[in-house]
Amino acid sequence: MYELKQDWMPPERPQSYCLEDYEGGAPRWCPGCGDLAVLSALQRYVRDQQLPPEKIVVVSGIGCSSRLPHYVKAYGFHGLHGRALPVACGVRSRRPDLHLFVATGDGDCCAIGTAHWIHAIRYNMNMTVMLLDNNIYGLTKMQSSPTTGKGHYSNTHPGGAPLSAINPLLTTLSITNASFVAQTADWNPPHLYATLAAAHAHKGLSFVRVLQRCPHFMAGYFDELQKDPSLVRLLTHENGIAVDPAVQKAFPNRVEHDPGDLAGAMKFAGDRETHPIGLLYRNDQAESYDTFMASGLGTPANVKVAAIERELDRFTI
Repeated sequence: MYELKQDWMPPERPQSYCLEDYEGGAPRWCPGCGDLAVLSALQRYVRDQQLPPEKIVVVSGIGCSSRLPHYVKAYGFHGLHGRALPVACGVRSRRPDLHLFVATGDGDCCAIGTAHWIHAIRYNMNMTVMLLDNNIYGLTKMQSSPTTGKGHYSNTHPGGAPLSAINPLLTTLSITNASFVAQTADWNPPHLYATLAAAHAHKGLSFVRVLQRCPHFMAGYFDELQKDPSLVRLLTHENGIAVDPAVQKAFPNRVEHDPGDLAGAMKFAGDRETHPIGLLYRNDQAESYDTFMASGLGTPANVKVAAIERELDRFTI
């Protein structure tokens, strides 16, 4: 008679994830939308890294780009307008084990969410923030956003946007404790992928601005950059974004830039003639709020209650 041993356990088999394991609902973005390229790069990256879907969380606010959590088969939080970053900080504070990605748009991050943007950069909690910047409010049908260029026509400014646009790169670089600032473009998939990979590998808040095409309300806005690569300045360095030499050849305007040089980063970010692509700044020594917020994790409930009671007893009359 045969029987199983009492201590027998089935052998563990290595889990292998394919791209379909990260694909959520069918994207409802317009054909040609740059958000599709970001979604594809993110899904390919987590597949290549074999990140368990149950260990991934994608947080967003409101806007076209903020629909991204619906299309990734992982945990997601589609929150309020401008509130993606405080939600993400809350997730990080309690779950340091998760891989945390944030999708936000130029309106979501740079308008109603500005205060949260500034403080999230200062907190430098470990997460990858993707600013999908199409320079327009697409979800509300072509209203000027904070990054809409001066003089550009929109439904809210039919005579042209009256003010100069905010520069998300310069703003982020100027915030205390910024630790990773990069820029890429949705129409260059290899560079987009490499940038997300470097951002995720960074310990701290990595801020990635993605120049993102909106074919419906901002049609042709980036055509000039696509047709004339010399208008793009590719930042290269051994500590920067690693891309294949074949990709580098697509950018005749290349410059060596040490991402540890903050003043140099601000110079490239503020350049009005060319658009920098690559890693502008990285500081691996920047302080992180993670350690402080994660204190007490794993403490049993009875110990927490006892500590609270001791604290309250100090004020007993």
